[in-house]
Amino acid sequence: MNNSKQYKKIIRRIRGLNAERRQILSLPPQKALERILDAPRPAELVHSFPEEDLYLLIQDIGPQDCLPILSLASDKQWEYILDMDAWHRDRLDIKSLTVWLDLLYRADAKRCIKWLVDHKTDLLEFYLFKNIEVKLREHDQDPSEFGDDFFSHDNVFYVRLLDYPFTENHDEGEAADIKKEQFKESLTKLIDGLAASDHITYQKILLESATVIPAESEEEAYRLRNIRLAEKGFLPFEEAVGIYQPLSPEDLKIQGVKSYQIKSEPTMIVPVPEYSTRMLEEDSLFVRALRRVTLIQDLEHLQVEFASLCNQIITADQRSIRDRVELEKIVKKACGYISIGLQSLTDGSERSQKNIENLCAAVMQHYTLANIFRVGYGRALALKWRAEKWLADSWFAEQGLSLTFWGEEWLGVLGGILLKKPLFFDNYKSGTIYREFFSSDDVKETENILSDIMAFDDLLSLMNIELKSPSSYGFLTFKNLVLTLWSRHVSGLSEDPRPLTLKQFKRFYNKLWEPKGKPHKIPAVMKESFLDWLSHKTALGIYEISERYGSVFENLFGEIENEYGEVSTDDLDPRFVHLFLLEKAY
Repeated sequence: MNNSKQYKKIIRRIRGLNAERRQILSLPPQKALERILDAPRPAELVHSFPEEDLYLLIQDIGPQDCLPILSLASDKQWEYILDMDAWHRDRLDIKSLTVWLDLLYRADAKRCIKWLVDHKTDLLEFYLFKNIEVKLREHDQDPSEFGDDFFSHDNVFYVRLLDYPFTENHDEGEAADIKKEQFKESLTKLIDGLAASDHITYQKILLESATVIPAESEEEAYRLRNIRLAEKGFLPFEEAVGIYQPLSPEDLKIQGVKSYQIKSEPTMIVPVPEYSTRMLEEDSLFVRALRRVTLIQDLEHLQVEFASLCNQIITADQRSIRDRVELEKIVKKACGYISIGLQSLTDGSERSQKNIENLCAAVMQHYTLANIFRVGYGRALALKWRAEKWLADSWFAEQGLSLTFWGEEWLGVLGGILLKKPLFFDNYKSGTIYREFFSSDDVKETENILSDIMAFDDLLSLMNIELKSPSSYGFLTFKNLVLTLWSRHVSGLSEDPRPLTLKQFKRFYNKLWEPKGKPHKIPAVMKESFLDWLSHKTALGIYEISERYGSVFENLFGEIENEYGEVSTDDLDPRFVHLFLLEKAY
């Protein structure tokens, strides 16, 4: 009976800590620091944080301001911080390691020394090997022989700090900077602390540090780090990139379903990472489906899965995440491709929006989020493969034209999907030119534009256009090429892609518009003339052209009206006419 009461008390306390952590993570950094330090049992609260959340919270607040939190953190949390920040890919970043060892030493000097000696001996010896030179004085040897740079705590072991091993401007990828004097001061304090804590152990560590085989020591440290981080989804790079291996909905069924033990009562003692799930986009299909999951246990498992997936993406992208902004990009990417994957897996289901979300919730409980992500990413990758296959046999590539031929918008779309990891062409609508695909609508929009490009390329291949050197036409695009050929036809000139003179263009320009009114409008008869000409050039029917290319040509005529609708014939200047090829007057 007493055990049952004690168990329920523990569960209540854990739930209370979970709720308190959520509140803290929602606060501004400085308020979060004050809230932790003012807690009745701050050490218990800090220890309850998942390592991932505490690390990002420290980065948000600022490591220099977090010495009180670092002093309360557990050994496991310390270890996670070093695993994240003291490495640059597969090499130890000595500068960042120095910064963090200095912070831990300032937070709690005695505990830091004891932790390094008891649990991180190999790391400490490797660090000393890289930064100090050790000499043993013989009983009859004069210490002056070592030089003024050497110092000793026992007249037996003499130590010299090696020269500052870094440039003042640290390389890309390093987490922190430390100046020469700070570096020497930090290293000296660490050596003095070792000597003061246990002199015999100090001598042993100095002796062993001088015999370290650096390649073997670093490789072993890297192996152990990978094992620890793999538990949180930070797989080795060669394994993590498997997240970008596409998976079709049909293949997903072969992968099998996920399974976990269902218990009668929620007993999850291990804290669930909160940072990544707090950044989920409210309007995504993934988030709406999460709201349909009713069991707390299922939600917690999905939360752990999502955090692990984000960590795997971080490793695969070789990113260093040290603040909320960087993590938010990863969360958006994961959320977006999961939503696309869910949409792909439920396509064709004739259900209401609510029932679709319920179906997606069931899919997430059935298949791993990582595999659903791969289904979503596979749709973006399919666009890339389709574009690459088309490029190999396209008309414009055969003519030796560059991607700029397709104009700003279509060039942007093609450029995005032809990247190693395809991106959506956002054209600064959300502040950036390229971003990840966030929804099936992004995929469909890109797919439609790619289809238009491929169709227009087929159209051009039917027109028997003979291009000379592409550079001889100036800035050649599909728009000014087709419009110039048409304008030459309307003007009774030879139908080759030679630029028009200004005089020739003015004659065509007067025919282009309706007789009266401003801004100018293109009459229906001119649009019909354009379709008749295209039909004659390509041997395609007018109806077929309208069906396949109608929206493209409507947009093109609309662009002409927007660009030149207010321009009178006398004000035409070849320098500012881009939708037609004109001879430039120099």
